[in-house]
Amino acid sequence: MTALVLIAEDDEEIAAILDAYLVREGFRTVQARDGRTALDLHLALKPDIVLLDVTMPRMDGWEVLAELRRRGSTPAIMITALDKDIDRLQGLRIGADDYVVKPFNPIEVVARAKAVLRRSGLASDAAVLRVGDLAIDLDAYQASFGAGTVAIPLSLTLTEFRILAHMARNPTKVFTRSELVDACMPGSDALDRTVDSHLSKLRKKLEQTGAQGLLPGVRGVGYRLSA
Repeated sequence: MTALVLIAEDDEEIAAILDAYLVREGFRTVQARDGRTALDLHLALKPDIVLLDVTMPRMDGWEVLAELRRRGSTPAIMITALDKDIDRLQGLRIGADDYVVKPFNPIEVVARAKAVLRRSGLASDAAVLRVGDLAIDLDAYQASFGAGTVAIPLSLTLTEFRILAHMARNPTKVFTRSELVDACMPGSDALDRTVDSHLSKLRKKLEQTGAQGLLPGVRGVGYRLSA
């Protein structure tokens, strides 16, 4: 089971961006728009890590973090527009594992979450996805096809890697083009033919390693990754 991230953020747009990038990297997510709801969800779902905004309604991030520390040691990363040293020290004093200042790069936030989970010994066991002889290393952003020492590395673009990894999490599922755009190219205005182009190039690279028929199209629906 992949790590569950609680996103405690009252700004809907920021929460949606974080959610999209985390899901794309294989995390499960749940969102809270205020501090009280965040604590309720923490108690009910026991997330592996919390991304915690400071300026939230009902209870602010400092209060939530203090309660999290009374409850235990769930890793928490503060995400806030407060960028003064005294604010950083406040977070670290209460027990934050990391501190990210807005505006931020969501890719960096995901990387920091992975780093905190590794330090806490809670990194996902699914760092390498396997579908038959296809292996996808999510941390190294590398993929290969074949068994043992004869595995052949795939030279993929970042988008091709994201598509392959996303489909490998649910092998045999048929993905629509719009699903692949939302999961692998968030914020883009990619068209169906753009997705087709990425999938065509990805299929050719797989076939060059001997992975024939691994990425078939499903007429009128989309694509699937066959085991």
